[in-house]
Amino acid sequence: MTRTYWVAGSAVGLALLFAVGATVATAGGADSAPASSRTPGLYSADAGFARDMAVHHQQAVEMSFIVRDRTKDEPVRVLAYDIANTQANQRGMLLGWLDMWGLPKVVADEPPMSWMGTDGSGGSGHDGMAGHAMGGAVTKPGALMPGMATKEELARLGSADGRDAEVLYLRLMTDHHRGGVAMAEGCAAQCVNPTERALAQGMVEAQQSELQLMADMLKQRGSQPPTTG
Repeated sequence: MTRTYWVAGSAVGLALLFAVGATVATAGGADSAPASSRTPGLYSADAGFARDMAVHHQQAVEMSFIVRDRTKDEPVRVLAYDIANTQANQRGMLLGWLDMWGLPKVVADEPPMSWMGTDGSGGSGHDGMAGHAMGGAVTKPGALMPGMATKEELARLGSADGRDAEVLYLRLMTDHHRGGVAMAEGCAAQCVNPTERALAQGMVEAQQSELQLMADMLKQRGSQPPTTG
């Protein structure tokens, strides 16, 4: 777990450095700023990732606060706290970047994941690219993006207790991380800003480590991660 949160913390630090650097570049004028620090376009990978991952993270924070109140198991509560804390901080940075870029946090005609070259149902997005592989994560009926839980699943988590709540949270968060990893891999490959790419890569490494941790925790509770595909 120590390595997982070191990776996340390093990504957060890089993001803060980017925010300072971008502010200085803006103050120096658009002509003096390198291309990688200029304002992204409305439908760019940089902006789309910031919008979609902010929404994705918000649900992870919500689920983590729910399970914290549904179990007294310390390892699950510690994991939930760390996920909520890390992803709330990252979400704040993503939304802060959109504000700094003067871009909206919601675009009405932008399907989720369209910046990756797919609208989530196999169609092409605004850039016309071929659909991006989602690493086995799928968008369930009633969910907004790959890996996200439905309202019904959130309600089940909110009514479960003890081991049942722990297992359901770990399984839902496993799917959630799979979707988050696929999205972060998309930004690491497509985003132009180097520090946003670094943040995305940090998310990939941290969440992959947490996926292994959650698989072990499920096994300890007589369960297993949900199947992919």
